[in-house]
Amino acid sequence: MTELRFTTAPDREDVYAVGERVEVYCDHEDEKGNRVRGWLEGVVVQVDPKIVAVQFNEPVYLTDGWMVPDHVLWCPPNSQQIRAARKSKRRPRK
Repeated sequence: MTELRFTTAPDREDVYAVGERVEVYCDHEDEKGNRVRGWLEGVVVQVDPKIVAVQFNEPVYLTDGWMVPDHVLWCPPNSQQIRAARKSKRRPRK
C-alpha cells in the first residue's frame, strides 16, 4: 500500500460551527407531548466535512419512528433539512 503524506492540512470552510444554533426539520414532541414534524432549534455539537451533529433539549425521532436516546441528529451540511436558527423575537420587559 502506498503511504500518503500531507505537508499541510487541507483548507476547509465549514458551513456550521460547534456551538452555533441551528434549526432542523425533524420529528419531535411539541409542548403538549404530541409528536409533530417541523423545524426544531438545537445546537451544533460536531462538524465534519460530510456531516453535522445537532443536539436538542426535546425528544427527537428518526423517520422510522424510533426515539433518539441522546437527542442528537446527524445531517449533511448541505441538506435542505438544516438551516441557521432564525432570530427569535423577545417579549418586551414590563
